[in-house]
Amino acid sequence: MTKHGSTAGDAADGSAGGAANARTDGSARDANGPSYSGEGSTTLGEGRSASQVWMMLIGVGVLSGFLSGLFGIGGGTVIVPALVFLGLSQRHAAATSLAAIIPTSITGVISYATGGDVDWIAAALLACGLIVGSQIGSWLLSRLPEVVLRWVFVVFLVFVILSQIVFTPSRDHVIHMTIATGALLALLGVGIGTLAGLLGIGGGAVMVPALSVLFGASDLMARGTSLLAMFPSSIAGTVANTRRRLVHLRNGLAIGVTAAVVAPLGTVVAGWVTPRMGANLFAAYLGVLLVRSIWTAVKITPGLRERFMRER
Repeated sequence: MTKHGSTAGDAADGSAGGAANARTDGSARDANGPSYSGEGSTTLGEGRSASQVWMMLIGVGVLSGFLSGLFGIGGGTVIVPALVFLGLSQRHAAATSLAAIIPTSITGVISYATGGDVDWIAAALLACGLIVGSQIGSWLLSRLPEVVLRWVFVVFLVFVILSQIVFTPSRDHVIHMTIATGALLALLGVGIGTLAGLLGIGGGAVMVPALSVLFGASDLMARGTSLLAMFPSSIAGTVANTRRRLVHLRNGLAIGVTAAVVAPLGTVVAGWVTPRMGANLFAAYLGVLLVRSIWTAVKITPGLRERFMRER
């Protein structure tokens, strides 16, 4: 039986073990390439040496940490596609990504808080909703088919890209707290928490534009508040995913600890660029991920895959 918390070294034990894992995960391979079901494997880095896998994990940590500090996100939009590329199924990649976000968010929050760019009350209200939502998302993650998870991720990326293109945040606005605002923040947290648990993201990619568009927060305030709010929900979601044996904990922490070291650098750069430039950079980055995510979703979607193979 494959352990879901296996290390990168475990992942490089041999192709025979990887093939067995793929079969137990329900994959039906043919001579043309990956399985139709797209369930992938519970083993990370099949066919690669342990050193190669660890170097890739560190590279993912560096990139996700920088982007976390720069955009106020947890880094899941980098981590999930990278882990899928390394051979994990979407559900195992999402669960492992959520674990990696825990240490990443800590240093990001500290960096923004030192500049006064965290709304602590708004973050607490969001966190309450996120914790509830993350449990719903974790439950859905263990039950929805792989192909559905892939396309949900695509739709999510499209939504966030559009929000970045059409809205330019201010740099000097704050959230004006009322009873109605507090209730809406908690409800927003439930919705974002569900997405976070389902997709393995911290939720910042939705939370940051939502705080600016709906509640008037500056771009830096939205990012700092987002990072603080996602911390407790990431813990709650990871606990739930661990109970369902979906988390590669050591690999997730390898990414997360690396990202935590790099995140403050991204925070410094965020203060240098204008709000419009920051939004444009974020949209461009997500556009690259969108192309990759559509490609992987098409390859495992029955009907679309066969049509693609015929056209080739």
